[in-house]
Amino acid sequence: MGSLISRSVPANMSGPVAEFVKSAIAKDKVVIFSKTYCPYCTMAKEPFKKLNVEYACYELDKRNDGDEIQSILGELTGARTVPRVFIDGNFIGGGTDIKNMYDDGRLAKMFA
Repeated sequence: MGSLISRSVPANMSGPVAEFVKSAIAKDKVVIFSKTYCPYCTMAKEPFKKLNVEYACYELDKRNDGDEIQSILGELTGARTVPRVFIDGNFIGGGTDIKNMYDDGRLAKMFA
């Protein structure tokens, strides 16, 4: 998984940012919470590009609420690292997980 950790902000799981995160995860088939400078995030995006699968991407380092989103993702997934990849509303993993799923064909089967 990715490893870029930012400063921890308390996660308000009932506030508007948590609602945004939950809504974003539910809205699109593939959702990636990322940071623009993160190599693991690039690793997570590449397989979807190769498979021509559209994804929603939220770059946390470009958002004022990025640290809070990262804390909420930590509560939802058990880790604050990026990327955090969701498919069909389910947490799948990080960059290495997605690359491995692409390499062994599991990712392509999810979109066949």
